[in-house]
Amino acid sequence: MDQDVSKPRVVVGVDGSPSSFEAVRWAVRYAGFVGGAVEAVAAWEVPLYGWSAPAVDMYIDEEATREQMRQELTEVLGAEEAAKVHTRVAHGNPAEVLLRAAEGAEVLVVGNRGRGGFARVMLGSVSQRVAAHAACPVVIVRTEET
Repeated sequence: MDQDVSKPRVVVGVDGSPSSFEAVRWAVRYAGFVGGAVEAVAAWEVPLYGWSAPAVDMYIDEEATREQMRQELTEVLGAEEAAKVHTRVAHGNPAEVLLRAAEGAEVLVVGNRGRGGFARVMLGSVSQRVAAHAACPVVIVRTEET
């Protein structure tokens, strides 16, 4: 995707959770204040347990995933704002994908909890890892329900 490299980049992790939707809203507002461009990043990784192969299909249709991401962004932001957001879908450990995507960014924005984990945990594993290892400032956005 063509991006204006003169604008500050605001990278936001998106996983379809309410927390990530709040992070997207925050990222868009912040980008508006600093004249930045928002890049929404979704990543997936099929976990492997033990010595056996995974019991799930490892094939992910990236185009279908990108389309679902676009639809969710439109629902969360409205069509006009969603059209301004650059999207990236990548295979890999979500924290590592976000850390690489955020290199040179103004800020990395994530929700405090994603799709996995336990409801009482204050921070998810991805938000903890990026907060500890990002080369740029990290904003962790909480939802109303947490």
